[in-house]
Amino acid sequence: MESLKLGFFCWESLHAVRLGGLANAATHLAEALSRDHEVHFFTRGDLPDREIAGVTYHYCQPEGSDIVEYCRSMSRQMVEGFGTVGGGFDYLHFHDWHTVPALRALRAENTIFSFHSTEFGRHGNTVGTEQVYREITAIERDGAHLADQVITVSGVLRDEVVSLYGIPREKCEVVPNGVIPREYRRTVDVEQVKREYGVPAGAPLIFFIGRLMHQKGPDLLLDGVPTVLEEYPDAHILVAGEGMMLASLQLRVRGLPVRFLGPISDAEYVRLLNSADLVVIPSRNEPFGLVLLEAWSASRAVVATNVGGLSENIDHLVDGVKVAVSPAAIAQGINRVIGDPSRLRALGTEGRRKIETRFRWDAIAHQLAGVYRGIGS
Repeated sequence: MESLKLGFFCWESLHAVRLGGLANAATHLAEALSRDHEVHFFTRGDLPDREIAGVTYHYCQPEGSDIVEYCRSMSRQMVEGFGTVGGGFDYLHFHDWHTVPALRALRAENTIFSFHSTEFGRHGNTVGTEQVYREITAIERDGAHLADQVITVSGVLRDEVVSLYGIPREKCEVVPNGVIPREYRRTVDVEQVKREYGVPAGAPLIFFIGRLMHQKGPDLLLDGVPTVLEEYPDAHILVAGEGMMLASLQLRVRGLPVRFLGPISDAEYVRLLNSADLVVIPSRNEPFGLVLLEAWSASRAVVATNVGGLSENIDHLVDGVKVAVSPAAIAQGINRVIGDPSRLRALGTEGRRKIETRFRWDAIAHQLAGVYRGIGS
């Protein structure tokens, strides 16, 4: 198959500025594509241009008084950097709203716009009234209509984008995220890890990782903790991540066996992931849910809300437990499996099997290359 010259535009990557799951998804997708194609990645960072894992990174240092102006500055610099690379690009792929001004400037090329989420979803499926919400949704709408092809990471997100922004359904393709499973599977001394975090040997360890914000639903999990403790009084909950809800969450669970870890390193995340008895993903809105793939890569059992990509990718009671978006339902889902080690192992094993068959980056990159070649055909 003929090699392509591809440009990626994304405001974060694993090799400079990294904020969340977008860095992981865009970087690994670029690296998987680079095995068969020439890939240039335009992103932020105070670094000289360099090649990593087959991908050439071009960095910029934007400025701005607010997030919208900052991203306009970033896009201008990305376009300037693109101009120095030379022509011959087959497709330009823009990730999330931050890079839409660059898409507008380069729309004469073959352009693809990926939604990894929407501003509506980040607000927990509510319409924001503040000025920045209106500006970002307008930019997202612009990107959806300007691009030759729109991609979403799940069917639920596709439906959301089509409904919100009025683009033809046939213009929008679903290409899921993937994972490198070996990065999340480790042999660890579970009792030692539990001991370090004050969890008695044999006590159930429930793990949450994510931004402490309304969309991710940490309050839903923690409001259900008393119900979990009624049935499993020795259970402990570890919460990794930071965000604006931290202080209110700490007040909610004062005196309960819940420990807030703040941001943790990748290595510590993997240790905790492989030591947890159960990973809980209580999101109100989750376009895809990379934590699900990471937990399955470690053969961990998962309880997750029945939303978005979580709903699409989990087979209920086969490789995970899907629950309604409420504290009572989340607690019930936890209590349904946390006391049965053999069932926890079976759920994790089935999740790992699904990783091997559906969510490896090489297969996803091949699917995406097919979408590229279909543009204009």
